[in-house]
Amino acid sequence: MSDIRTDLVVTQSVFTATINAPLNKIDIAKWLFALPNAEYRRCAPGDHIACGSTVSDDGQPMSINVEQVGPTLMIQHYIGEITGPHHCRMVSLSDLFTPFGRYDAQVIWDLSVRQVDDDHCEFTNAVTAHPTIRYLAALEEHGVAFGDAIKRSQPAGEDHNRRETPLFAASIERAARTGA
Repeated sequence: MSDIRTDLVVTQSVFTATINAPLNKIDIAKWLFALPNAEYRRCAPGDHIACGSTVSDDGQPMSINVEQVGPTLMIQHYIGEITGPHHCRMVSLSDLFTPFGRYDAQVIWDLSVRQVDDDHCEFTNAVTAHPTIRYLAALEEHGVAFGDAIKRSQPAGEDHNRRETPLFAASIERAARTGA
């Protein structure tokens, strides 16, 4: 495992969307770990490629996601640190395939929901990526300053999260209505 530079942020974004369902009907963990591949793809058309669920070697719930964010193909191996009905904190040492080569980064995906009123909730989709030593070495090898990498990564990450958040919320809403 590469050393993660948690003091540095490659990209960070937080977006919210409304879910038209009561809080007691929502179970983010159940939705996430049962998410069909086709539904995942509908939540970011063109970007989301594939998903699946498994467990880590030590039995932690795991979500595997393959997606394109800007020019970067990402394979994420999210381990569930928190996997409750109203909050999931997923952490991945993700494989990144970029124009500068292959390296890794830590991606933290934090999904939560809070009650607004009896029939509505606010869904929050937060994503933060930290570089690894390998990531920073790859940038240096290609003569790319970290600040320039952020200038490229941040807009792509924000755009992706902005587009997927309302579609994730709609998918969670459908699951809440059907009990799936």
